[in-house]
Amino acid sequence: MRRPDSPPPAPADTRARGAIPGPSSLTWRYAGDWRGVFTSRSTLLLQVAHPVVGAGVADHSEFLGDRWGRLMRTLESTFDFLGYRGEERGRTEAARLRELHKDIKGVDAEGRRYHALNPEAYLWVHATLYHGMLRTQELFGRPVGPVKEATLFREWRDLALALGITGRHLPDGPAAFRSYFDGMVQDRLERNATVELLMRLDREPLPPPPSWPLPRAAWTGIALPPTRLLRATGIAALPPVLRARFGLRWTASDQRRFAVFARGVRLAHSATPGPLRLSPVAARAVRSAGRARGG
Repeated sequence: MRRPDSPPPAPADTRARGAIPGPSSLTWRYAGDWRGVFTSRSTLLLQVAHPVVGAGVADHSEFLGDRWGRLMRTLESTFDFLGYRGEERGRTEAARLRELHKDIKGVDAEGRRYHALNPEAYLWVHATLYHGMLRTQELFGRPVGPVKEATLFREWRDLALALGITGRHLPDGPAAFRSYFDGMVQDRLERNATVELLMRLDREPLPPPPSWPLPRAAWTGIALPPTRLLRATGIAALPPVLRARFGLRWTASDQRRFAVFARGVRLAHSATPGPLRLSPVAARAVRSAGRARGG
């Protein structure tokens, strides 16, 4: 029997629906951190190394023919379901993603049947988001402390429910998540054809944007240095066991150079004004929420 002074339990349908992050969430702060670009390549490799995700991308994604379009659509979708454009739009995007993945199924190169809504695979893609937020802070900022990590985990779990991931498949806390993540890396992820393709593409810049007005050589000259940088930071962010499994060379000299770069990023971040520490979409959402509260 509930005590008279205790809060009423949350309705079952509210728990099942989860929650889209909002202005007061740690998710907005960490997912919007501009330094996340340095771990983005590792996050993508982690995702497609799952056999179901890798097969679905290989058979159903148009990213090779429209790499800029695919990138922008992915970013727009992410901004939406993270709530930067409001809860209603976030829930609409979460529902759209689940509907979209219903028809992504087939048989992979090893003869294994797959479906994009396989609970393990669908959860894994979402798990890499949480891991990426923590990994970015660990490498380029300050590791997230236990109290904030517990809060961030609850937000991630609520977002998982909003995305249609069943609660019984979710780890029940940060420690359980780390055990789950390490087990997936050790026993489930593989060097498949999509991993091979992405590692090969990572060695060269994206093609020029559709509206690029100058010769391709000019684009390559501008884009090659950041491409090499992001490839290196992506390799640095991967678990060492996956570097070895994927055949990605990483020496003690590479690690020393990366440590110097990461220290420089931390110093630059500390000197950067608050609004500029977030991606443009995240910064606009924070400003809009501030104006709404002020009004």
